[in-house]
Amino acid sequence: MSGSAPSRTERESRLLHALVELADTLVDDYDVVDVLHRLVEHCVRLLDATVAGLMLSDQRGGLRVVAYSSAQTRMLELFQVQASEGPCFDCVHSGEAVLVADLSKEVQRWPRFAPLAVEEGFASVHAVPMRLRRETIGTLNLFRKETGLLSDEDLLVVRALADTATIGILQERAIRRGEVVTEQLQTALNSRVVIEQAKGVLAFAGNLDMEQAFHALRGYARNGGRRLADVAREVVLGELRPEVVLSPRPTDL
Repeated sequence: MSGSAPSRTERESRLLHALVELADTLVDDYDVVDVLHRLVEHCVRLLDATVAGLMLSDQRGGLRVVAYSSAQTRMLELFQVQASEGPCFDCVHSGEAVLVADLSKEVQRWPRFAPLAVEEGFASVHAVPMRLRRETIGTLNLFRKETGLLSDEDLLVVRALADTATIGILQERAIRRGEVVTEQLQTALNSRVVIEQAKGVLAFAGNLDMEQAFHALRGYARNGGRRLADVAREVVLGELRPEVVLSPRPTDL
């Protein structure tokens, strides 16, 4: 994890903040994609993890990358999708956590994914299922540059964050109207596609990398109290000019 580790008091305060923020999705209107991005960011801040990512199942039974703490995480997650192997796939298919202390010893298990992850400097991985009763809807994944497993206490934190986020996703208003779970998940996945397109537009217009473009997009949405996906859609359709989104604001993140 980058930077010095937080003290126990700081960590407990950050964990409480994260859980309260996620629990707000149970009682208030919210932006599901932004919530999931906050979740992976909380994981990196709270736990001994270098990067974190989140994948959800789509209507065809495949996995889609929805949130990630860095571009490097997204690349690792996408490679698992392309290779159809890796800890995330195993986690979703089994419904059980996949905990790997040393990726260099898992080449036979994941002949395409493991060498790439090691080459990128990662030594261990923890994939935790996002479950609704017996159905696994996705996986929360932590990658570390050091070998070894997280402590039991940290694993409880990961599971608590994953479970709270799962409840938040599935209790959206569409669920309360009786629509099926897969339709609600598809809304999040479709929003993710539009956001990626908007990031590309902003990156090109502002000569930015994709992470900088995302932070600009999210900052604009938050400052205006708007949904991230709605702002992204306006950028893609040309209804919102890139220079407006990229204009510096004092409260931008």
